[in-house]
Amino acid sequence: MTALARNSLAAAGISLLLSAAAHADFSATPAEARAIAKEAYLYGFPVVEMYKTLYTQAVDKDGPNFKAAFNQIGNTANIFTPKDSAFVTPNSDTPYSFIWMDLRAEPLVLTLPAIEEGRYYSTQLIDLYTQNFAYLGSRATGNKGGNFLIAGPAWQGEKPAGIDAVLRSESAIAYGLYRTQLFDDQDLAKVKQIQQGYGVKTLSAFLGKPAIAAAPAVDWPKPQADMSATPALFRYLDFMLAFAPSHPSEKALMARFAKIDVGPGLSFDESTLSAEQLKALQAGIDDGKSEFAAFKKAKVDTHQVTSGDLFGSRQHLNNNYLYRYAGANMGIFGNSSEEASYIGYFVDSTGKPVNAASHSYTLRFKKGQLPPAKAFWSLTMYDGKSKLLVDNPLNRYLINSRMLDSLKKDADGGLTLYVQRQSPGKTKESNWLPAPNGPFYGVLRIYMPKPEVSNGQWQLPAMTPTE
Repeated sequence: MTALARNSLAAAGISLLLSAAAHADFSATPAEARAIAKEAYLYGFPVVEMYKTLYTQAVDKDGPNFKAAFNQIGNTANIFTPKDSAFVTPNSDTPYSFIWMDLRAEPLVLTLPAIEEGRYYSTQLIDLYTQNFAYLGSRATGNKGGNFLIAGPAWQGEKPAGIDAVLRSESAIAYGLYRTQLFDDQDLAKVKQIQQGYGVKTLSAFLGKPAIAAAPAVDWPKPQADMSATPALFRYLDFMLAFAPSHPSEKALMARFAKIDVGPGLSFDESTLSAEQLKALQAGIDDGKSEFAAFKKAKVDTHQVTSGDLFGSRQHLNNNYLYRYAGANMGIFGNSSEEASYIGYFVDSTGKPVNAASHSYTLRFKKGQLPPAKAFWSLTMYDGKSKLLVDNPLNRYLINSRMLDSLKKDADGGLTLYVQRQSPGKTKESNWLPAPNGPFYGVLRIYMPKPEVSNGQWQLPAMTPTE
């Protein structure tokens, strides 16, 4: 039997799981259900949030955020604006391309074009747990391009001729998120040209062999408004886990989850539960939210825990589900630390939450202390309520290293940025990053960060309130 055939049998097995999902006995007491629900909520929230993006980008063809059908690449050769709401904390200086990969029937081959040195591009490969299992592009594989085979958990073949590398996903559905550096508004045509060079083929098509039979169609459930904050989350989680085999390290965890009808092969249905059971599950979810809020205040806002801790492979995260939850909550699909460092500005130099309705702020980089990046850096402004970009009269959503020549330097060679709701005045407007009339946060992204970012040699300047 060929590897491709073995993969097809595995796909049929996943289809059977989807069509014949069973109910486990809800055997947990209310106290047990509350404790288990807290664990399952922190575990499952990233998976369900990822499903929201999957549905809007690859399933809902009539929706405003649809990008492309499965196993096709969708390009957005434009700068993100406040109107883009498919996912929170979007990045506006690297236009995205997207591919949702259905690896049930056979692997896919992703092709990257060769591009000029000095321009950053990457393909972040993400499994259904929101774990980054591999990268392609400038840092990982260079700017020379190539052909890369992406395989699901069932594929057992060897690397074919003409393939530069084989990369394996834990889940049978995976996500490829492309970033192509945009230099300025006049650079859009070049970005579009690069994006047109991003290619995808099934392995059989790449090898010139007859097509493998498609995997059975899936009835994708429509997202509902409260799906990430109520027991409905567990219904969507069960659905998604049919595409993601349990990791051996999670055997005991899945056995515990099964006591509330959550896990691979199960089919949670909140409509069958008693009021007491639903109350216990909701209390557990609320406990999980409270744990995250305390963690964010104590560890994230104070930069004791950074993006480098929250995003990465399973090996990197080491089953730290609170970290994985925090990453998905604050900026889903964040890069691994070696690819980019994300530093969030949630509080000011006095420890208070930043709010442009009551304060203006300055952010000053001393001479020679700009963010150390091998590729580039960018500071982007987000509304604290919507977590989206901030509408403003300049249509400026970020300040980045490509803009340095247009920024006004301090007398001593340092750089002061003005983070506030209203213009700081014409003489300072070049350095103005407009903020909303209310709470906000900024994210400093450092692409291909130098060692001094992680080893502490470089010191992050504080957001300082002014009168």
